[in-house]
Amino acid sequence: MKGKHIYFPAAETATLADFDLPDAPGPEEVLVKTEYSLISAGTELANFLNLPNTGTSSNGFPHRPGYSSSGRVLAVGSAVQDLQPGDRVALSWRWHRSRDVAPVKKVTKISDAAIDMQEAAFMHLSSFPFGGLRKLQVQMGESVLIAGQGLLGIIATQLARLSGAVPVIAVDLKPERRKLALELGADYAFSPAEPDFCEQVLAATGGKGVNAVVEVTGVAKALRQALEYVARFGRISLLGCTRIPDEPLNFYKYVHCRGITLIGAHTMARPSCESHPGWWTEHDDYQTFLQYLSLGRLKIKPIISAVRDPADANEVYHDLAHNPNPPLGVLFDWRNLE
Repeated sequence: MKGKHIYFPAAETATLADFDLPDAPGPEEVLVKTEYSLISAGTELANFLNLPNTGTSSNGFPHRPGYSSSGRVLAVGSAVQDLQPGDRVALSWRWHRSRDVAPVKKVTKISDAAIDMQEAAFMHLSSFPFGGLRKLQVQMGESVLIAGQGLLGIIATQLARLSGAVPVIAVDLKPERRKLALELGADYAFSPAEPDFCEQVLAATGGKGVNAVVEVTGVAKALRQALEYVARFGRISLLGCTRIPDEPLNFYKYVHCRGITLIGAHTMARPSCESHPGWWTEHDDYQTFLQYLSLGRLKIKPIISAVRDPADANEVYHDLAHNPNPPLGVLFDWRNLE
């Protein structure tokens, strides 16, 4: 069977091409026709640009990007019991492609018919900020700051509010993203470029500093800055991938002496089988995400900036990489491609 997929044959090049996949799913596999796949700009652009500490820097090209999508089941393997043809599903750790034969454990059924398939494509990516915020174990009334309002950050901002944080502080260089964060539940939104930025954070927290920080920028300078405004005994969740270690940190002054807890929050650093407080499995977070969508508690539509044809992949990635004001949430629409 043939399908279409997006891949990077070389740095700063994205191509739509044919690929081969099995004619039928194996016993524990599912054949899915993709409707939408979501670009994870941070990870995918890092590979597109061949930055350090990425898949492409380690393994070279070609590279297959993508890992969060939605679609409909076309066929199921003989051992698959909970899915059937026609079911709407969301996929995790699967690439940008028109159809896929995926292990059943990578396929999550969407039971609520009211859930929009564009929003469903965010399921897997959204589990990242779920994990990053859970590890902070935020208590009601604690202050939380989210550094960076890209896709992960804007979702983390909403989750901080849902967790009972007061105040919720969003931080981003781009004014339009700060505005969106306020619309989606942040109590304050600051630019880290302002000379009195740390003073603004202190004022918003009664002079104490923030109790918990979700660092999503992946920029070493932003982490150093977070160590300046976090409260004594505060926690910092490292959700963004700090791939380029270009900023020296005085751990003795900012971490050791002040009792700060740094938490590695890469999405792979989570239990695979059983959730416990602060450490949930991906699949449990998937179900929470879908419940939040069903109940209208999590807003995804406002963060979708563009829905693009996969044939335009090279243009899309170049725009995300080089546009000073890139779109926020970008989906590929596969419905008209086989």
